[in-house]
Amino acid sequence: MFYAPPPETVCEVFTRVPETLRRPQARSEWGDANKPGQSVPCFIEGPVFDAAGNLYLTDIPYGRIFRVTPAGQWTQIAEYDGEPNGLKFHPDGRLWVTDYKRGLLALDPAGGEPVPVLGRRNTENFKGLNDLYVLPDGTVYFTDQGQTGMHDPTGRVYRLSPQGRLDCLIANGPSPNGVVFDREKSVLFVAMTRGNCVWRAPVLRDGSVSKVGNFCQLYGTSGPDGLALDVEGNLFVAHPSLGAVFVFSPHGECIAKLKSPVGMTVTNLAFGGAENKEIYFTESSTSTVLWTRWRCAGAPV
Repeated sequence: MFYAPPPETVCEVFTRVPETLRRPQARSEWGDANKPGQSVPCFIEGPVFDAAGNLYLTDIPYGRIFRVTPAGQWTQIAEYDGEPNGLKFHPDGRLWVTDYKRGLLALDPAGGEPVPVLGRRNTENFKGLNDLYVLPDGTVYFTDQGQTGMHDPTGRVYRLSPQGRLDCLIANGPSPNGVVFDREKSVLFVAMTRGNCVWRAPVLRDGSVSKVGNFCQLYGTSGPDGLALDVEGNLFVAHPSLGAVFVFSPHGECIAKLKSPVGMTVTNLAFGGAENKEIYFTESSTSTVLWTRWRCAGAPV
């Protein structure tokens, strides 16, 4: 059978981390573990927009959080002893942060010191949190990735209720990473980085999951990272070793490829801009934010 590759769009550069905010001579535990022998002046992740169009980003190895205006002006709003990865706005108005070292944190978007929300579960440390998704009622779904993989498929996906109840929905994930709901909030998609796939997890009325399966399978030396959804139900998958965001229809068919022009480490993405029809994503090896227009708006987050 002949396979036709999906249409490819080469994206544009929106902005880069300014030289004044890069740390080319610095070392970090995160850099030594994840990028051994390489210079890591910064490693941006976790893009999310506020209502005014400002873009917020994390810098994992140096525990920093940045705000970028629509004009591309950068401000560092936080620096602390942590490894922040995912960011989402919570209904309480704060930025909630999945931090690899410190668990679930919250930060005033004006800046300052993040405060702990959930550092451990029943006195047991998390493996290493990665990303999160927040429902309008304040329910938070987050991934506990750590160093799990095909050799150790014990990564977890949790749900934290507004009342503080914590439930483990998945406990056998090979590196759970990005997480997003479908339009009806009845199916949870989870990127499994080391499995190089995205899992589809139907959510039952009692909040548990059942009949979890592969939604799509990819390839490469790494695997799916951040996820997003548009109003048509298409799933956007950032891939850190293929240098692109892949777009899958609600049926799992790859319908588009949004390619980076500057590097291969495409880690995460968010909708923003005019009518919420622009896609912004992080190319972390060059600390660049890329963008392109899409045919419809992103699903509300």
